[in-house]
Amino acid sequence: MATNTRFEDLEIGQIARMRSLRVFELTQKEPFFKVFKFRDQIRAAARSAMDNIAEGFERSSKLEFINFLSIARGSSGAIRSQLYSASDQKYIEEPVHQELNERYTTLSSKIAPFIAYLNKSEVKGQKIAGRSK
Repeated sequence: MATNTRFEDLEIGQIARMRSLRVFELTQKEPFFKVFKFRDQIRAAARSAMDNIAEGFERSSKLEFINFLSIARGSSGAIRSQLYSASDQKYIEEPVHQELNERYTTLSSKIAPFIAYLNKSEVKGQKIAGRSK
């Protein structure tokens, strides 16, 4: 296990950041851009996934980190749900929907085993946050 000293070094943090950027770029375009509430909601969920990974990493306990990772995983699911709505309402084309859905599914699938690793780990406190596969 490598030890990371910054949340930016975690693979899941890097993935969440790239996904958030992609959602932001997508929602800057019409017709999505003009649907303010929906646009802001999906952007917030994308940021939430990334922000909760960062905030959990910076917390001082394993249980808090696990909790924030669970929230990040939930945000990833929320984004996928919103992508279905965006596709159904023709704000995005199906290939874009498929691309982002797969990317957020991948993020969720990487968070889940990390949570399992943390749950099994005997390390407590801040040092646990820096471990990743």
